Amino acid sequence: MGSLEAERTTTGWAARDPSGILSPYTYTLRNTGPEDVYIKVLCCGVCHTDVHQIKNDLGMSNYPMVPGHEVVGEVLEVGSAVTNFKVGDTVGVGAIVGCCRNCRPCKADVEQYCNKKIWSYNDVYTDGKPTQGGFAGAMVVEQKFVVKIPDGLEPEQAAPLLCAGVTVYSPLNHFGLKQSGLRGGILGLGGVGHMGVKIAKAMEHHVTVISSSDKKREEALEHLGADVYLVSSDSTRMQEAADSLDYIIDTVPVFHPLEPYLSLLKLDGKLILMGVINTPLQFLSPVVMLGRKSITGSFVGSMKETEEMLEFCKEKGLNSMIEVVKMDYVNQAIERLEKNDVRYRFVVDVAGSNLNQ
Repeated sequence: MGSLEAERTTTGWAARDPSGILSPYTYTLRNTGPEDVYIKVLCCGVCHTDVHQIKNDLGMSNYPMVPGHEVVGEVLEVGSAVTNFKVGDTVGVGAIVGCCRNCRPCKADVEQYCNKKIWSYNDVYTDGKPTQGGFAGAMVVEQKFVVKIPDGLEPEQAAPLLCAGVTVYSPLNHFGLKQSGLRGGILGLGGVGHMGVKIAKAMEHHVTVISSSDKKREEALEHLGADVYLVSSDSTRMQEAADSLDYIIDTVPVFHPLEPYLSLLKLDGKLILMGVINTPLQFLSPVVMLGRKSITGSFVGSMKETEEMLEFCKEKGLNSMIEVVKMDYVNQAIERLEKNDVRYRFVVDVAGSNLNQ
């Protein structure tokens, strides 16, 4: 197996400043230990959160930063205490690579809510080394935060499931919204939204896609299988749809009013926020009070939910709608993502790219 104590270098594509422009960056991987898995990255999805981070939209970015948290790779080496994986396994890594293990969320197996969680990138690992993400040739990750990709799921199809897929699956699971026959709304048809339609339909829900324009109607109804397409500016149709939905998954990552969507919910309906927005959202309290409605949020998913979701997607034959690109196209891909010009997720073919130029 070689020396697990020896440091290795890898090349990734990093942002150096808030311009967010990525370029080759060679760095040392942290020391691998008994619980660690050394992974050759095969591919990595591109998420809106990556854009927020590389451009310092949230004011917490540290550079140089190698983004990427929808990582699928091949196990090249395992530590002496690793029991879940072996060399040659196809595995996934999501948004988190560490947690405290002692707090209430950790003990409840919802480690994504641990206040001391360690992000896959733009963070510092327990040994003091900065974490770097999946836009790179290799990663070293503790086995707890690695999942097996089920046989039959292609790596590039599995990548977006590790963030977009589990981000939708987790609240449906937690809030008891998995049973068939529910009426759900998906607000915003991007990377997370398109997986929301697919997963909700696989759970046999009646699905309404809510969008700001008509341009994705055909895509939503004919390609993704949604039942209804609602344009939020069409006040007549919005009024007709009032009190009709059990839940709405709100994936919109920019400021938007909440009242129009709260009015679509039935008694006890839930508006589940998922978009990262750094400006305050507003609503009038009677809209919530008069229907005993909830505004709540959800953040990615636990490792257990990630495993469940991958098995669910395999069982139901679900895949992501993706556009595969090489690393030398990643800056253009990010520009297009900001303009919502992708259906519906970019995936970088890392193993097939020349990372040095």
